[in-house]
Amino acid sequence: MTASAGKDGFVLFDHVQKSYDGQTLVVKDLNLSIAQGEFLTMLGPSGSGKTTCLMMLAGFETATHGQILLDGRNINDVPPHKRGIGMVFQNYALFPHMTVGENLSFPLEVRGLGKAEREARIMRALDMVQMARFRDRRPAQLSGGQQQRIALARALVFDPKLVLMDEPLGALDKQLREHMQYEIKALHERLGVTVVYVTHDQGEALTMSDRIAVFNDGRIQQLATPSQLYEQPENSFVAGFIGENNALAGTIERLDGQTALVRLANGELIDAAPVNIREVGQQTLVSIRPERIEFKPENMPPDVHTVEAEVIEVIYMGDIFRARMKVAGSDDFVMKFRNTMGQTRLSPGQKIRVGWHPQDARALDPV
Repeated sequence: MTASAGKDGFVLFDHVQKSYDGQTLVVKDLNLSIAQGEFLTMLGPSGSGKTTCLMMLAGFETATHGQILLDGRNINDVPPHKRGIGMVFQNYALFPHMTVGENLSFPLEVRGLGKAEREARIMRALDMVQMARFRDRRPAQLSGGQQQRIALARALVFDPKLVLMDEPLGALDKQLREHMQYEIKALHERLGVTVVYVTHDQGEALTMSDRIAVFNDGRIQQLATPSQLYEQPENSFVAGFIGENNALAGTIERLDGQTALVRLANGELIDAAPVNIREVGQQTLVSIRPERIEFKPENMPPDVHTVEAEVIEVIYMGDIFRARMKVAGSDDFVMKFRNTMGQTRLSPGQKIRVGWHPQDARALDPV
Protein backbone atom coordinates (compact mmCIF):
# COMPACT_ATOMS: atom_id res chain seq x y z
CA MET A 1 0.00 0.00 0.00
CA THR A 2 1.24 3.50 -0.78
CA ALA A 3 0.28 6.74 0.88
CA SER A 4 0.47 10.20 -0.57
CA ALA A 5 -0.89 13.67 0.04
CA GLY A 6 -0.16 14.97 -3.47
CA LYS A 7 3.01 15.62 -5.44
CA ASP A 8 3.57 19.17 -4.25
CA GLY A 9 4.57 18.48 -0.65
CA PHE A 10 7.40 20.30 1.11
CA VAL A 11 8.96 16.88 1.75
CA LEU A 12 8.30 14.20 -0.85
CA PHE A 13 9.27 10.53 -0.94
CA ASP A 14 8.70 9.38 -4.51
CA HIS A 15 8.76 5.57 -4.99
CA VAL A 16 11.58 5.27 -2.44
CA GLN A 17 13.05 1.87 -1.63
CA LYS A 18 15.91 0.85 0.64
CA SER A 19 17.88 -2.40 0.83
CA TYR A 20 21.05 -2.99 2.84
CA ASP A 21 21.97 -6.32 1.25
CA GLY A 22 20.64 -5.89 -2.29
CA GLN A 23 17.88 -8.44 -1.70
CA THR A 24 15.67 -7.62 1.29
CA LEU A 25 13.77 -4.32 1.13
CA VAL A 26 13.45 -2.60 4.50
CA VAL A 27 11.50 0.25 2.84
CA LYS A 28 9.16 -0.77 0.01
CA ASP A 29 7.99 1.71 -2.63
CA LEU A 30 7.34 4.60 -0.25
CA ASN A 31 5.24 7.48 -1.57
CA LEU A 32 4.71 10.15 1.05
CA SER A 33 4.04 13.89 0.84
CA ILE A 34 4.51 16.13 3.89
CA ALA A 35 3.15 19.68 3.89
CA GLN A 36 5.15 22.71 4.98
CA GLY A 37 4.56 23.42 8.66
CA GLU A 38 3.14 19.96 9.30
CA PHE A 39 3.99 17.78 12.30
CA LEU A 40 4.12 14.27 10.84
CA THR A 41 4.99 11.24 12.94
CA MET A 42 6.37 7.99 11.58
CA LEU A 43 5.07 5.35 13.97
CA GLY A 44 5.70 1.64 14.04
CA PRO A 45 7.37 -1.30 15.78
CA SER A 46 11.11 -1.96 15.65
CA GLY A 47 12.22 -2.98 12.16
CA SER A 48 9.20 -1.47 10.42
CA GLY A 49 11.29 0.96 8.33
CA LYS A 50 10.39 4.26 10.02
CA THR A 51 13.89 5.15 11.28
CA THR A 52 15.45 4.17 7.95
CA CYS A 53 13.10 6.65 6.24
CA LEU A 54 14.17 9.39 8.65
CA MET A 55 17.86 8.59 8.11
CA MET A 56 17.41 8.76 4.33
CA LEU A 57 15.73 12.15 4.69
CA ALA A 58 18.58 13.33 6.93
CA GLY A 59 21.19 12.06 4.45
CA PHE A 60 22.76 9.44 6.72
CA GLU A 61 21.38 6.65 4.52
CA THR A 62 21.02 6.55 0.72
CA ALA A 63 17.87 5.44 -1.08
CA THR A 64 18.33 2.31 -3.20
CA HIS A 65 15.61 3.50 -5.57
CA GLY A 66 13.40 6.57 -5.98
CA GLN A 67 13.79 10.23 -5.08
CA ILE A 68 13.56 12.32 -1.93
CA LEU A 69 12.67 15.96 -2.54
CA LEU A 70 12.89 18.88 -0.12
CA ASP A 71 11.05 22.03 -1.16
CA GLY A 72 11.04 20.78 -4.76
CA ARG A 73 14.76 19.94 -4.84
CA ASN A 74 16.09 16.41 -5.23
CA ILE A 75 18.39 15.85 -2.23
CA ASN A 76 19.44 12.24 -2.91
CA ASP A 77 23.06 13.28 -3.51
CA VAL A 78 23.18 16.28 -1.14
CA PRO A 79 25.37 15.59 1.93
CA PRO A 80 23.71 15.90 5.36
CA HIS A 81 25.43 19.15 6.37
CA LYS A 82 24.18 20.90 3.23
CA ARG A 83 20.51 19.95 3.58
CA GLY A 84 19.76 22.63 6.17
CA ILE A 85 17.89 20.16 8.39
CA GLY A 86 17.82 20.25 12.20
CA MET A 87 18.19 16.92 14.02
CA VAL A 88 17.24 15.83 17.55
CA PHE A 89 18.35 12.38 18.71
CA GLN A 90 17.35 10.18 21.65
CA ASN A 91 20.87 10.35 23.12
CA TYR A 92 20.97 14.17 22.70
CA ALA A 93 24.33 14.04 20.79
CA LEU A 94 25.65 17.13 22.62
CA PHE A 95 29.41 17.78 22.67
CA PRO A 96 30.43 16.97 26.27
CA HIS A 97 33.53 19.22 26.25
CA MET A 98 31.54 22.29 25.19
CA THR A 99 29.25 24.51 27.22
CA VAL A 100 25.59 24.86 26.31
CA GLY A 101 26.34 28.13 24.51
CA GLU A 102 29.23 26.56 22.59
CA ASN A 103 27.05 23.62 21.56
CA LEU A 104 24.53 26.04 20.07
CA SER A 105 27.24 28.18 18.50
CA PHE A 106 28.79 25.27 16.60
CA PRO A 107 26.15 24.90 13.81
CA LEU A 108 26.18 28.70 13.39
CA GLU A 109 29.98 28.83 13.04
CA VAL A 110 29.83 26.05 10.42
CA ARG A 111 27.44 28.27 8.46
CA GLY A 112 29.80 31.25 8.70
CA LEU A 113 27.66 33.57 10.82
CA GLY A 114 29.37 36.50 12.57
CA LYS A 115 29.73 36.69 16.34
CA ALA A 116 26.95 39.22 16.93
CA GLU A 117 24.48 37.22 14.86
CA ARG A 118 25.51 34.00 16.63
CA GLU A 119 24.98 35.57 20.04
CA ALA A 120 21.51 36.82 19.12
CA ARG A 121 20.44 33.45 17.76
CA ILE A 122 21.85 31.51 20.71
CA MET A 123 19.93 33.64 23.22
CA ARG A 124 16.73 33.44 21.18
CA ALA A 125 16.98 29.63 20.94
CA LEU A 126 17.72 29.25 24.66
CA ASP A 127 14.78 31.51 25.50
CA MET A 128 12.53 29.28 23.36
CA VAL A 129 13.27 26.31 25.61
CA GLN A 130 13.62 28.35 28.83
CA MET A 131 17.27 27.43 29.32
CA ALA A 132 19.06 30.79 29.07
CA ARG A 133 20.43 30.61 32.62
CA PHE A 134 22.23 27.32 31.82
CA ARG A 135 24.27 28.77 28.96
CA ASP A 136 27.66 28.30 30.66
CA ARG A 137 27.09 24.77 31.94
CA ARG A 138 28.34 21.60 30.29
CA PRO A 139 25.94 18.76 29.35
CA ALA A 140 27.11 16.57 32.25
CA GLN A 141 25.86 19.25 34.66
CA LEU A 142 22.31 19.03 33.28
CA SER A 143 19.46 16.59 33.84
CA GLY A 144 18.13 14.44 31.00
CA GLY A 145 15.20 16.79 30.42
CA GLN A 146 17.49 19.83 30.38
CA GLN A 147 19.85 18.14 27.91
CA GLN A 148 16.90 17.36 25.64
CA ARG A 149 15.85 21.00 25.71
CA ILE A 150 19.36 22.03 24.69
CA ALA A 151 19.39 19.46 21.89
CA LEU A 152 16.10 20.93 20.67
CA ALA A 153 17.47 24.48 20.87
CA ARG A 154 20.56 23.44 18.88
CA ALA A 155 18.34 21.95 16.17
CA LEU A 156 16.38 25.21 15.91
CA VAL A 157 19.18 27.77 16.34
CA PHE A 158 19.97 28.14 12.62
CA ASP A 159 16.27 28.51 11.63
CA PRO A 160 15.90 25.27 9.65
CA LYS A 161 12.78 24.77 7.57
CA LEU A 162 12.70 21.12 8.59
CA VAL A 163 13.45 19.42 11.94
CA LEU A 164 13.82 15.65 12.28
CA MET A 165 13.37 13.97 15.66
CA ASP A 166 14.38 10.35 16.24
CA GLU A 167 12.84 8.94 19.45
CA PRO A 168 13.85 12.20 21.21
CA LEU A 169 11.99 11.47 24.47
CA GLY A 170 12.81 7.77 24.80
CA ALA A 171 15.40 8.25 27.55
CA LEU A 172 13.15 10.35 29.80
CA ASP A 173 10.89 9.15 32.62
CA LYS A 174 7.13 9.00 32.00
CA GLN A 175 6.15 12.28 33.66
CA LEU A 176 8.93 14.31 32.06
CA ARG A 177 8.31 12.65 28.69
CA GLU A 178 4.65 13.69 28.76
CA HIS A 179 5.60 17.23 29.77
CA MET A 180 8.11 17.47 26.90
CA GLN A 181 5.50 16.22 24.43
CA TYR A 182 3.36 19.27 25.13
CA GLU A 183 6.38 21.59 25.07
CA ILE A 184 7.56 20.35 21.66
CA LYS A 185 4.04 20.54 20.22
CA ALA A 186 3.56 24.10 21.55
CA LEU A 187 6.94 25.12 20.13
CA HIS A 188 6.01 23.65 16.74
CA GLU A 189 2.75 25.56 16.67
CA ARG A 190 4.50 28.80 17.61
CA LEU A 191 7.34 28.52 15.07
CA GLY A 192 5.50 26.84 12.19
CA VAL A 193 8.54 24.69 11.35
CA THR A 194 8.00 21.35 9.58
CA VAL A 195 8.65 18.41 11.92
CA VAL A 196 9.13 14.74 11.02
CA TYR A 197 9.08 12.72 14.22
CA VAL A 198 9.89 9.02 14.71
CA THR A 199 8.57 7.01 17.65
CA HIS A 200 7.22 3.58 18.58
CA ASP A 201 5.09 5.14 21.35
CA GLN A 202 1.45 5.29 20.20
CA GLY A 203 0.37 7.73 22.93
CA GLU A 204 3.18 10.10 22.01
CA ALA A 205 2.16 10.02 18.35
CA LEU A 206 -1.53 10.62 19.11
CA THR A 207 -0.72 13.55 21.41
CA MET A 208 1.67 15.47 19.17
CA SER A 209 0.92 14.83 15.50
CA ASP A 210 -1.06 16.53 12.77
CA ARG A 211 -0.87 13.24 10.84
CA ILE A 212 0.62 9.84 11.58
CA ALA A 213 2.12 7.36 9.11
CA VAL A 214 1.84 3.89 10.64
CA PHE A 215 4.66 1.65 9.36
CA ASN A 216 4.91 -2.12 9.31
CA ASP A 217 7.11 -4.40 7.22
CA GLY A 218 8.59 -1.48 5.26
CA ARG A 219 5.25 -0.02 4.17
CA ILE A 220 2.82 2.62 5.38
CA GLN A 221 -0.26 0.76 6.58
CA GLN A 222 -2.31 3.93 7.07
CA LEU A 223 -1.68 7.67 6.86
CA ALA A 224 -4.23 9.79 8.71
CA THR A 225 -4.94 12.18 11.56
CA PRO A 226 -4.72 10.78 15.11
CA SER A 227 -8.51 10.64 15.50
CA GLN A 228 -8.98 8.93 12.13
CA LEU A 229 -6.35 6.30 12.96
CA TYR A 230 -7.94 5.53 16.31
CA GLU A 231 -11.59 5.70 15.28
CA GLN A 232 -11.32 4.39 11.70
CA PRO A 233 -8.41 1.91 11.38
CA GLU A 234 -8.12 0.50 7.87
CA ASN A 235 -6.71 -2.89 8.84
CA SER A 236 -6.19 -5.15 11.83
CA PHE A 237 -2.55 -4.17 12.27
CA VAL A 238 -3.42 -0.49 12.72
CA ALA A 239 -6.38 -1.31 14.97
CA GLY A 240 -4.15 -3.43 17.21
CA PHE A 241 -1.13 -1.12 17.19
CA ILE A 242 -2.93 2.16 17.91
CA GLY A 243 -4.31 2.02 21.43
CA GLU A 244 -5.97 -1.01 23.00
CA ASN A 245 -8.35 -3.00 20.84
CA ASN A 246 -10.70 -5.96 20.98
CA ALA A 247 -10.62 -8.33 18.00
CA LEU A 248 -13.40 -10.89 17.62
CA ALA A 249 -12.93 -13.56 14.93
CA GLY A 250 -15.85 -14.21 12.62
CA THR A 251 -17.14 -14.82 9.11
CA ILE A 252 -19.02 -12.44 6.83
CA GLU A 253 -22.60 -13.70 6.49
CA ARG A 254 -24.09 -10.80 4.54
CA LEU A 255 -22.99 -7.51 2.98
CA ASP A 256 -25.50 -4.71 2.74
CA GLY A 257 -23.95 -1.39 1.71
CA GLN A 258 -22.24 0.08 4.75
CA THR A 259 -23.12 -2.84 7.02
CA ALA A 260 -21.79 -6.37 7.31
CA LEU A 261 -23.50 -9.15 9.21
CA VAL A 262 -20.80 -11.18 10.99
CA ARG A 263 -21.13 -14.62 12.56
CA LEU A 264 -18.79 -14.80 15.54
CA ALA A 265 -16.87 -17.89 16.65
CA ASN A 266 -19.64 -18.81 19.15
CA GLY A 267 -22.35 -18.52 16.48
CA GLU A 268 -23.72 -15.12 17.51
CA LEU A 269 -24.55 -12.61 14.77
CA ILE A 270 -23.51 -8.96 15.00
CA ASP A 271 -23.46 -5.95 12.69
CA ALA A 272 -20.22 -4.14 11.84
CA ALA A 273 -18.92 -1.60 9.34
CA PRO A 274 -17.04 -3.50 6.58
CA VAL A 275 -13.54 -2.16 5.81
CA ASN A 276 -11.94 -3.59 2.66
CA ILE A 277 -14.30 -6.55 2.91
CA ARG A 278 -15.32 -7.77 -0.54
CA GLU A 279 -17.37 -10.95 -0.30
CA VAL A 280 -19.65 -13.14 1.78
CA GLY A 281 -17.79 -16.01 3.45
CA GLN A 282 -14.64 -13.94 4.02
CA GLN A 283 -12.91 -14.32 7.38
CA THR A 284 -12.72 -11.17 9.49
CA LEU A 285 -11.64 -9.68 12.81
CA VAL A 286 -14.20 -7.32 14.28
CA SER A 287 -12.48 -4.37 15.99
CA ILE A 288 -14.14 -2.69 19.01
CA ARG A 289 -12.41 -0.23 21.33
CA PRO A 290 -12.57 -1.14 25.08
CA GLU A 291 -14.02 2.21 26.14
CA ARG A 292 -16.97 1.76 23.75
CA ILE A 293 -18.21 -1.31 25.64
CA GLU A 294 -21.21 -0.86 27.93
CA PHE A 295 -22.37 -3.28 30.63
CA LYS A 296 -25.50 -1.89 32.24
CA PRO A 297 -28.44 -3.42 30.34
CA GLU A 298 -30.91 -0.96 31.83
CA ASN A 299 -28.94 1.95 30.35
CA MET A 300 -28.42 0.46 26.90
CA PRO A 301 -30.48 1.95 24.07
CA PRO A 302 -32.28 -0.42 21.64
CA ASP A 303 -29.59 -0.14 18.94
CA VAL A 304 -26.85 -1.54 21.20
CA HIS A 305 -25.93 -5.14 20.38
CA THR A 306 -25.36 -7.27 23.49
CA VAL A 307 -23.47 -10.52 24.08
CA GLU A 308 -22.84 -12.64 27.13
CA ALA A 309 -19.51 -12.16 28.92
CA GLU A 310 -17.73 -13.86 31.79
CA VAL A 311 -15.44 -11.66 33.89
CA ILE A 312 -11.90 -13.05 34.18
CA GLU A 313 -10.15 -10.22 36.04
CA VAL A 314 -10.73 -6.61 37.04
CA ILE A 315 -7.82 -4.18 37.44
CA TYR A 316 -8.15 -0.93 39.37
CA MET A 317 -6.27 1.85 37.53
CA GLY A 318 -7.32 4.88 39.54
CA ASP A 319 -9.55 6.87 37.22
CA ILE A 320 -10.78 3.76 35.38
CA PHE A 321 -11.32 0.04 35.82
CA ARG A 322 -10.05 -2.42 33.21
CA ALA A 323 -12.01 -5.66 33.02
CA ARG A 324 -10.82 -8.65 31.00
CA MET A 325 -13.59 -11.02 29.96
CA LYS A 326 -14.41 -14.09 27.93
CA VAL A 327 -16.62 -13.06 25.00
CA ALA A 328 -17.54 -15.01 21.85
CA GLY A 329 -14.57 -17.37 22.00
CA SER A 330 -12.03 -14.70 23.02
CA ASP A 331 -10.45 -14.78 26.48
CA ASP A 332 -8.88 -11.38 25.99
CA PHE A 333 -11.90 -9.10 25.52
CA VAL A 334 -11.32 -5.86 27.44
CA MET A 335 -13.77 -3.29 28.73
CA LYS A 336 -12.76 0.02 30.32
CA PHE A 337 -15.16 2.02 32.45
CA ARG A 338 -14.86 5.11 34.60
CA ASN A 339 -14.42 5.00 38.37
CA THR A 340 -17.45 7.03 39.43
CA MET A 341 -19.59 7.30 42.54
CA GLY A 342 -21.93 4.33 42.83
CA GLN A 343 -20.24 2.47 39.97
CA THR A 344 -21.19 -1.21 39.74
CA ARG A 345 -18.37 -3.44 40.92
CA LEU A 346 -17.46 -6.54 38.90
CA SER A 347 -15.73 -9.66 40.19
CA PRO A 348 -14.00 -12.66 38.52
CA GLY A 349 -16.40 -15.41 37.50
CA GLN A 350 -19.37 -13.05 37.25
CA LYS A 351 -21.51 -13.39 34.12
CA ILE A 352 -22.87 -10.20 32.60
CA ARG A 353 -24.11 -8.89 29.28
CA VAL A 354 -22.00 -6.30 27.49
CA GLY A 355 -22.88 -4.28 24.42
CA TRP A 356 -21.76 -1.72 21.90
CA HIS A 357 -23.23 0.41 19.13
CA PRO A 358 -22.90 -1.20 15.68
CA GLN A 359 -21.08 1.87 14.33
CA ASP A 360 -18.30 1.23 16.88
CA ALA A 361 -17.56 -2.22 15.39
CA ARG A 362 -15.37 -2.50 12.25
CA ALA A 363 -15.01 -5.71 10.25
CA LEU A 364 -11.34 -5.80 9.22
CA ASP A 365 -8.92 -8.20 7.56
CA PRO A 366 -8.22 -11.44 9.50
CA VAL A 367 -4.41 -10.72 9.67
